[in-house]
Amino acid sequence: MRIDILTLFPQHMDEMLHESILGRAAKKGILEINCVQIRDYTENRQNQVDDYPYGGGWGCVMMAQPLKSCLDSVVAASGDRKRRVIYLSPQGKTFTQQRARELAAEYEQLILVCGHYEGVDERFIEACVDEELSLGDFVLTGGELAAMAVTDAVCRLVPGVLSDAACYTGESHWDGLLEYPQYTRPETWEGRTVPEVLRGGNQAEIDRWRRKQMLLRTREKRPELFERFTPDAADQKLLSELERDARRKVLTEPIECRPAAPEDIPALSLILRQARNYLKRHRVDQWQGDYPDETDLAAHIEAGDCYILSYAGRPAAVFCLTMEPQPNYDLITDGKWRFDGPYASLHMTAVEAEFRGSGLADRMIEAGEELARGMGALSMRVDTHRHNEAMKALLNRCGYQFRGHVLVDEPKRDPKRQAFEKEIREKE
Repeated sequence: MRIDILTLFPQHMDEMLHESILGRAAKKGILEINCVQIRDYTENRQNQVDDYPYGGGWGCVMMAQPLKSCLDSVVAASGDRKRRVIYLSPQGKTFTQQRARELAAEYEQLILVCGHYEGVDERFIEACVDEELSLGDFVLTGGELAAMAVTDAVCRLVPGVLSDAACYTGESHWDGLLEYPQYTRPETWEGRTVPEVLRGGNQAEIDRWRRKQMLLRTREKRPELFERFTPDAADQKLLSELERDARRKVLTEPIECRPAAPEDIPALSLILRQARNYLKRHRVDQWQGDYPDETDLAAHIEAGDCYILSYAGRPAAVFCLTMEPQPNYDLITDGKWRFDGPYASLHMTAVEAEFRGSGLADRMIEAGEELARGMGALSMRVDTHRHNEAMKALLNRCGYQFRGHVLVDEPKRDPKRQAFEKEIREKE
């Protein structure tokens, strides 16, 4: 790709356009960028390139002759190429990423004309210019900044300039969306931490998160772009998730973990009914009988192993935690427990429907682990139905590992459960 820029300030533009990525590409011969002094092609002793406008008015207008002579010289020196002459003007069509892609793909040479003063003689535009481009609805003192922007945007798309096509295909505006957020070291800076998904190493999850962020950012920052974007089926699914996320409760109040009391039973029964209905809607054959009910709650409260997470003074989640050995865990199949020594087991976990997706479930697991450590447990064990995807995702997110299968006593229901484990001992 060859770029010729007709300007009154070639030295300053050369310094900018022959540095960094474009400069290295020019040294390799991938790009040829020339900044040509228009003043060298004047036909008067004063090297005058402008004059007063016919009809009066402010300022001066660049003359057609020096521009045309400069253009003719550049065309003669560059030989037979597929070229495009572009005048940078506030009256041109707005330059976009799509136009940059087209220019990079369709032409071997771009000649960019930088106007100055009050503009250029209209006859030069009529006779010599193929296209006018603008950076936006504002006016600059000259076309040089716009020419550098067009040069940079086009040249970075030329094969070989960047190390890989992925360097630009995932960026803002490539497919009509803005780019996802970027992070680098350190992991935590001034209390702000890099999103967990980017630290997890699961590339599929990272790609999914990034696409979701692209949709969200475009919708929020550039709604006019988003209106023109046509999502496919995968994007529609992500947009539905964003709608659900927007409806989720944001935790702004302190969360308290405390033992449940008999007077909490009505509120906890409601939470368990909501959980039962959730499992039924998702076709999970768990808690679809009498268990757990108020009798079970009362028994756990009396035993002292039922706990509540309260938010703004009301119960928002419930769980049971015990250090009592679980005989069915000794009969694990298809694997084995990894950690020996005292363990705590977590049961009957549920979050009020209003708090789903708020992060309260993660806080519940953390609270259970903290209690278990205080009881002397070295590890935590949990079981859940094989179709309970929400619970399995929560356990995976909180660092639990699948160990095998156990059987539970739930009459007339599928007794097989997937067993998970996590070491919780304090690190020395």
